[in-house]
Amino acid sequence: MKLDATAIAVFCFFFVVVTVLGFVAARWRQGDLNLLHEWGLAGRRFGTVVTWFLLGGDLYTAYTFIAIPAAMYGAGVVSGFFAIPYTVIVYPLVFVLMPRFWSVCKQRGYVTASDFVKDRFGSKSLALAIAFTGILATMPYIALQMYGIQISLAALGIPITVPLLGFQVDVPLLIAFVILAAYTYTSGLRAPAMIALVKDVMIFIVLFAIIAIIPTHFHGFGPIFDAAHQKALANPKTFFDIIPANQAIAYSTLALGSALALFLYPHSLTGVLSSNSTRVVKRNAALLPIYSLMLGFLALLGYMAIAEKIKPFGGFGNNSAVPALINAIFPPWFAGFTFAALSIGALVPAAVMSIAAANLFTRNIYKEYFRPAASDREEAQAAKISSLLLKFGALLFIVIINPAQVVYFQLLGGIWILQTLPSVFLGLYTRWFNRWALLVAWAVSMIAGTTMFIVAGNKPTMAILNIPIYTAVSVLLLNLLLAVVLTPIFKALGLANGNDITRTTDYEEEQAPVESPELVKQALQ
Repeated sequence: MKLDATAIAVFCFFFVVVTVLGFVAARWRQGDLNLLHEWGLAGRRFGTVVTWFLLGGDLYTAYTFIAIPAAMYGAGVVSGFFAIPYTVIVYPLVFVLMPRFWSVCKQRGYVTASDFVKDRFGSKSLALAIAFTGILATMPYIALQMYGIQISLAALGIPITVPLLGFQVDVPLLIAFVILAAYTYTSGLRAPAMIALVKDVMIFIVLFAIIAIIPTHFHGFGPIFDAAHQKALANPKTFFDIIPANQAIAYSTLALGSALALFLYPHSLTGVLSSNSTRVVKRNAALLPIYSLMLGFLALLGYMAIAEKIKPFGGFGNNSAVPALINAIFPPWFAGFTFAALSIGALVPAAVMSIAAANLFTRNIYKEYFRPAASDREEAQAAKISSLLLKFGALLFIVIINPAQVVYFQLLGGIWILQTLPSVFLGLYTRWFNRWALLVAWAVSMIAGTTMFIVAGNKPTMAILNIPIYTAVSVLLLNLLLAVVLTPIFKALGLANGNDITRTTDYEEEQAPVESPELVKQALQ
């Protein structure tokens, strides 16, 4: 891509603004950052507005804005548009499950899902399995955010690389990584929360411009959809502009499995636990679908790239279709603004993901197995250091592994994280399941899911009885079946559950008082 000084200047300006905000955030709603719940959950103080921006910035990542349209551009609705119904399905689940989860975590001082599982089932081993799965599934997800920044930088024409330890490393990407690591270390969850406010405003500006300008460029949506249809006619086996009958189950299970998995990811749970009440959680379950509407319009960028006859650039494949479209349609200054929004949109989730994974490692591995007597200060310091190491590991993913393979690992991460559902989500309502049955079912499903993914050629769907189905869903069914069958068997063998430390009252939501205007304003902040 041709390097443009105006685009780069605009990009750098907004990136510097965000960097300053990241460090200033340490003094925002100031708390003792030497406590893990203050550093990793911002003291559980966020109201409706901040939580909405944080969760939106956390769940709708830069790679989402690039990958979903890229899937629409490359393969059509089956591979890309399932993201729209799944983000609609997920919020009723959030409304039902997350207030209960928030309540027990608040009452018991839990920072992670593994904290809850350990006390609910009286099992350190099961809690370790949940922590391991969360960290494993999050690592390539962080790497994909770095990949999103890399694509944005390439679109600006500045893929400046230098040899480092035998690898070619993008200097701007390395600088972005160092900045991310620095303000996450100093400010904790407050940094991405503050930056999310700026990021989402920028993304919405980009969205409104896209809706207003690009369809006008094509004289309406008709030519856009017609171009996609013509591609489907030319490529009937690889591109679909409507869902074919033989792909309906794959499409449906992709949506359902993704919806069930989304709020099992550590970064999603971290965003929920940073809220100050269950009322805030419920309000956000009602308000977050606004992002789904935005995502629907953004997905159509893939079809717009087809209509514009965009050619991918820089070895990024279809993932570069949207950046190439932005460069083709918009003036350089707005292209710089858009790529700044996308890059900032990568920093927010990358920060939250690294914090969430660090919380898991520190609370459920480091303190549990290596330093049981660690002080609060040592625990927080360990989390800060581990968050740096996790980000460094994610950067190595990008440097060492082909980025296309990183995408595969992220898809595999969805299969992995869904196998924690019986222990976490079902555990909110029952402890009938035997802890050893849950552990064995988890292990078998993890091995089976990984194997099926590899056998399918690193694809998220696999045909069972000639019916393509999302591997995460089929393996979850195996997981649940094993847990149900093995529970009575293990109980009969004398492998009893551990003690449930939680109490019934821990799960009860706080009673909503009559809210004066002052209380409403305070809750929203």
